[in-house]
Amino acid sequence: MFSLLWTDYLVFALVIGVSLLIWRASKRQHLVRPWKTVSDSTVGVVSLTVLLTFVFIGVLDSTRIKYKPNLSNGERGARTETLSVLDIVLTPIRTQIETTYSQPFAHTGYAKELLIDEQGATQWVYPRLKYAGAHLVSAESDKQKDIVTKAIAGIFLGFMCWLALLVLVLFFSKARSYKARSKAQKNIAYTLLIIFSLAGMVASLGPYYHVLGTDKVGEDVLYQAIKSIRTGLVIGTLTTLVMLPIAIALGLMAGFFRGWVDDVIQYLYTTLSSIPGVLLIAAAILMAQVYMANNPDLFTTVDDRGDMRLLLLCMILGLTSWTGLCRLLRAETLKIREMDYVMAARALGVGRMQILKRHVLPNVMHLVMITVVLDFSGLVLAEAVLSYINIGVDPSTYSWGNMINTSRLEMAREPIVWWPLVAAFIFMFALVLAANLFADVVRDAFDPRENN
Repeated sequence: MFSLLWTDYLVFALVIGVSLLIWRASKRQHLVRPWKTVSDSTVGVVSLTVLLTFVFIGVLDSTRIKYKPNLSNGERGARTETLSVLDIVLTPIRTQIETTYSQPFAHTGYAKELLIDEQGATQWVYPRLKYAGAHLVSAESDKQKDIVTKAIAGIFLGFMCWLALLVLVLFFSKARSYKARSKAQKNIAYTLLIIFSLAGMVASLGPYYHVLGTDKVGEDVLYQAIKSIRTGLVIGTLTTLVMLPIAIALGLMAGFFRGWVDDVIQYLYTTLSSIPGVLLIAAAILMAQVYMANNPDLFTTVDDRGDMRLLLLCMILGLTSWTGLCRLLRAETLKIREMDYVMAARALGVGRMQILKRHVLPNVMHLVMITVVLDFSGLVLAEAVLSYINIGVDPSTYSWGNMINTSRLEMAREPIVWWPLVAAFIFMFALVLAANLFADVVRDAFDPRENN
């Protein structure tokens, strides 16, 4: 049976809402035209494909199934476990937990230990890992060849999966040949080929090696980095949903109505901007922790506590980050309200709300879209910073910020433990870079001045 958290419901609601908006936009020609410009951009299509890949992983991690695992004799255990679909897919690297640190693709531990050999003599050696490289008889001589062989096999597996998907798409589409496909569809296909190849390599190497090493408790770092994708997406999207209605409504009202309305709204965002955001977030998180500690019956599991803290963090970030977009929309609305077409609409007796809806809002949407995507990138980075100073997500929640926070002490070790920090950086860099590139293409497509 399914067992969803609050953020899981919000993730699915967001996916359904965006799908409905895309369906409605496809029926309107003035909205189809800018998106056609985005589809003609190679950078836009590639970055969107990468973003959708991250979203797909996040949705898999939000689909949680509660079940009773089978025992060795075939009977079902009494203890119920809750795993996401992503956890089930990543079972080979999720369950292979070593004792402590190990480097990427290593077959021995990272620190020497005192061991007793078969003859009873004690030796100070690097211990052999329990899972990584356990299938090799002579790891020192066979490991490099085995890694290359499995990597090539994984690339081939990814290519075959990509080819099967391509054939399936061509079968159900109107264009019966790959040459007849559009430029955007070919760019998507090439991007998916790279993604499938990387996924195939991980699927081939993951059960036999720790591709990105292990952490202090022996957990696979690649598993942690992939699980952190959902946290980054939730922080970026849900916070934006909280911030966006407030910023748009107050920004348009301040710029269009002016007078005392403008004064009140300016006072609100000036006062809020003058308070350090970190202090507000820290105070709110501490209050939430006190509330959860005083009401343990409402949060019976670690997942419930971590999910509630993540949801509260999204709300707090949304309530404290709307001021920048509000100020930007106010300035743009002040300019638009003096345009000839707005003045003509007012002279003809068109209502104020109608003017805001038909003339002002469409001409500021390019600012909204570029700000939303850039804020998404900033919020993903903000989560890392907040978790680094222990006021972000719960320590039990997988996130890139917690990985970086844990790496603080590891970077001071001798020898240095560098791979958890590098893994968090690679995944965060890929998500933020794709979002920024896509935002730049969308801004050019939806800016009315660019289209004239």
